[in-house]
Amino acid sequence: MDALVGNEANRLAPSTLASKGGWEKPMQVTVEDVVRTFGITPALHGVSLDIHPGELVALLGPSGSGKTTLLRILAGLDFPTAGRVLFDGEDALKFTVQERNVGLVFQNYALFRHMRVLENIGFGLRVRPRSRRPNRNDIRHRVLELLDLVQLSGLEKRYPAQLSGGQRQRVAFARALAIEPRLLLLDEPFGALDAMVRRDLRRWLREIHDKTGHTTVFVTHDQEEALELADRVVVMSQGRIKQVGTPDEVYDRPNSPFVFSFIGESSALPVDVEKGKILLDGRPLNLVAKDIPSGPAELYFRPHDLEVEDNLLGGIQGTVSAQRRHGGSRRVELEVDEQRHRIEIDLPADFEPNLGDRISVLPRRWKLYR
Repeated sequence: MDALVGNEANRLAPSTLASKGGWEKPMQVTVEDVVRTFGITPALHGVSLDIHPGELVALLGPSGSGKTTLLRILAGLDFPTAGRVLFDGEDALKFTVQERNVGLVFQNYALFRHMRVLENIGFGLRVRPRSRRPNRNDIRHRVLELLDLVQLSGLEKRYPAQLSGGQRQRVAFARALAIEPRLLLLDEPFGALDAMVRRDLRRWLREIHDKTGHTTVFVTHDQEEALELADRVVVMSQGRIKQVGTPDEVYDRPNSPFVFSFIGESSALPVDVEKGKILLDGRPLNLVAKDIPSGPAELYFRPHDLEVEDNLLGGIQGTVSAQRRHGGSRRVELEVDEQRHRIEIDLPADFEPNLGDRISVLPRRWKLYR
């Protein structure tokens, strides 16, 4: 098991490198109308995005959404078919990977197996041109400081194979930080780790970011990870940005059915709107649809945002079709008359309804989409 567990995750040694101003000034990143096609297959459709200095931004989306392609373009590992990328107002596309001064962390760590931890972390400094290369003692001093920052002091002589997955990932972070990057890019950094270590490393990364102040962009398909870590979340689908906002904004005020269903858990029912009333199977619900034109719509809500009663007036009537333990609650599936649509609701864990029981629910928070 990784060493960073429980209370250890909350104790970060102070970084003299950070406190003495050793980090480069974080940069502003601007993406303007970026298009990327592979042959005739589009991967990005005119993507535009501003990432502010010192901000921690998550690129969130399912496989094939374009998030990794966008990250690779920022890193200089790929180039857009059209559009611009600006670093502090300068055209980043004219710079090589090395000239961009970007720190990269990958899901598979990408550590050199034949090098010890000390050599892995210092590698980016040792391969610099002679005019920019620190001397051996300075490199060692910087590496030892970073080992202290990432809570791996004393492990500098070990090889990657002698470390746990979480420790190897922290070595990869330290190596990315060693070059004093102005931009830190993380591609699914915790995807290869087990759930407990992943949670601990998320807290650790947020604390490291707050200490160092890097402009950081990370790719993930894990909604919980994005909401917990990011200052802002960029939700992507099929090569387009669907919504950009704080975790609260994208979770509580999703702007489309895709964002509502992708961020967190949700259920949806087809309804009709008539003069401000919402009808389910022709029966009015105790919900008011202000300023929404009459016609068919989709009613979206979350399993935990429901009021539950046996015979709730104006509620959604359903029959229990399945139930299971879901963390601290009980997840119940209801089959809703008459179209036999299924929705999910959360009930107290000690409440165990029987199959076939009738339950009425009414969303406390909900959203209509036309």
